[in-house]
Amino acid sequence: MKDYIKLSNVTKTLKGNTVLNNISIEFEKNKVYGIEGINGLGKTMLLRAICGLVRTEGTITVDGLLVGGDKFPKNIGILIESPAFLNEFTGKENLKLLSFLYDDVTDSDINSVIEKVGLNPADKRHYGKYSLGMKQRLGIAQAILGCPDLVLLDEPTNALDAEGINRMKNIVTELKNAGSTVLIASHDKDFIEEVSDSKILIDRGVINEVVCHG
Repeated sequence: MKDYIKLSNVTKTLKGNTVLNNISIEFEKNKVYGIEGINGLGKTMLLRAICGLVRTEGTITVDGLLVGGDKFPKNIGILIESPAFLNEFTGKENLKLLSFLYDDVTDSDINSVIEKVGLNPADKRHYGKYSLGMKQRLGIAQAILGCPDLVLLDEPTNALDAEGINRMKNIVTELKNAGSTVLIASHDKDFIEEVSDSKILIDRGVINEVVCHG
């Protein structure tokens, strides 16, 4: 489906500053897109707009659904900025609470995503005791819980060591193989180059270039 995600003349202005500037672009289903650029120049806002977290001028559709107002994309996983979890609960307990939002996520599914990101489902430490890297891993786990059709990841390699980054590469590959569409905003050029089918360069709210890798 050519226009699984379609943005038409999307503009976002904050406090007089144009954060997204008349963006029109289409994203195909079952592809991995890397959105590259330095911090503060539109990457995160683009993801926020696609998942309906901010109001914009122009139109955004995801799988035929017009996003905006009280309409959000269906079956979506999101990691944008710092995910919020309950400090007094373990990682697994936090994901178990989130699992009630899904129809068919089992305890085995929760254990699987926790292990996939390199955490231990049996770890009794509360989230408040987690390191930054562990918190990032749990954020990734909640984003992929329930096998979403669309996954939006903002700086997923932040606070990850080399082993965690390798796991992240494998996760992106598995998501694509399972049929997900993945959009990754990152300043990590090497990571974007390795995992994405197409790379989008954004600067000051304008898409400067789209590079297809195959």
